[in-house]
Amino acid sequence: MKAVIPAAGFGTRFLTATKSQPKEMLPVYDKPIIQYTIEEAVASGIDDVLIITGRNKHSIENHFDKSYELEYTLQNAGKDRVLKEVRKITDLVDVCYVRQREQNGLGDAILCAERHIGDEPFAVLLGDTITKSKIPCTKQLIDIFNRYEKPTISLKTISNDKLNKYGIVEANQSESNIYKISRLVEKPKISEAPSNLAMVGRYILTSDIFDKIRQTEPGVDGEVQLTDALSKLDEVYGVLFEGKTYNVATRFDWLKASIEFGLEDSTKDELIEYMKTFIE
Repeated sequence: MKAVIPAAGFGTRFLTATKSQPKEMLPVYDKPIIQYTIEEAVASGIDDVLIITGRNKHSIENHFDKSYELEYTLQNAGKDRVLKEVRKITDLVDVCYVRQREQNGLGDAILCAERHIGDEPFAVLLGDTITKSKIPCTKQLIDIFNRYEKPTISLKTISNDKLNKYGIVEANQSESNIYKISRLVEKPKISEAPSNLAMVGRYILTSDIFDKIRQTEPGVDGEVQLTDALSKLDEVYGVLFEGKTYNVATRFDWLKASIEFGLEDSTKDELIEYMKTFIE
């Protein structure tokens, strides 16, 4: 299966940090956000990744490309461990790129992948969302898709105060963690949200989504929303994600994710002691 990672947005919530670099390249602890996403795709059995980019996104391509000068310098300096990590990034997966010419929403970004995808089912992983679980989030979706052969999206329960920040679904539970979705709403008013089941940012879609996107008028924020296109499909399933998600949508979200990943590193004791100085 192929994967599509939309990464064409301006990242305006992170300005000025994103003035000259993509939001997806901001580090969460010791890796760019998008590297976590690609590592999830690879761990899910995907070996072909298409990244939807835009202007000023060249650093994404450079990150996953071979860096002869850097590798030469590391090798001569005897920094074998770091050299191995650098080469591992390049060897992760085959990555292709296509540019979204105008910022016209997530639905429009997915449409840019049509020629690369063809008639095959494919995964979509949002480049600003990191997931953590024993079984990768995308792999959980692929397993359910293989059973139903219908578009499948990842869900999580959220608190009522965040309902207007996500795509929300109305659904009937068919199994312990599987839902048949009857309605999808992009960023509804809190009082009008059909449930507290939110889309996580992981999808397995079939190629008929491309025609549905073409039929979709601009919605929330004046953009072509993938959620609205999904609403036009006859049958969509949701899987309640077993794991943790980090939606790196704000500076505070980014800071929390970096701290949590730092607490899993070998230097966590130093980090804890440092944080205690502020708490005390």
